[in-house]
Amino acid sequence: MVSFMKRFDAKTYALLRVVAGFFFLCHGMQKLFGFPAAAPEAPAFIIYVAGLIELVGGALIMIGLLTRWAAFICAGQMAVAYWLVHGTEALFPLVNGGELAALYCFVFLFISAYGPGIWSVDEARGRSTEARPAAAFDEDGPVRPFSS
Repeated sequence: MVSFMKRFDAKTYALLRVVAGFFFLCHGMQKLFGFPAAAPEAPAFIIYVAGLIELVGGALIMIGLLTRWAAFICAGQMAVAYWLVHGTEALFPLVNGGELAALYCFVFLFISAYGPGIWSVDEARGRSTEARPAAAFDEDGPVRPFSS
């Protein structure tokens, strides 16, 4: 199965980036515009700052523009959200309800490290491989860190 999926590495990564960005964008729209669902109860400062980061950061990640910076900022926001909202309740995400914040944090951290990839504005502008980690690619294409 590994050899079957290897040819889809770049496409599945691009889908991860686009879908994660879109979902994060939706959280921002919810906080700022009450769409597609009503905004959660929280102090106005939190709603507006978090909503703006989620809206703009999610859109940038989704289209692949300034991807590394946008994803890094979004990962930081999710780390702060986890420890401010969920981490004070209990240590484990399953217990404190912080699974989504923790997952977003690490997905965005990965996107920040890996870069925009295919189907991105950064790639179209010729900036997709700029400052890519040396271990991410070799002469045969993407390095699969978890392959056996």
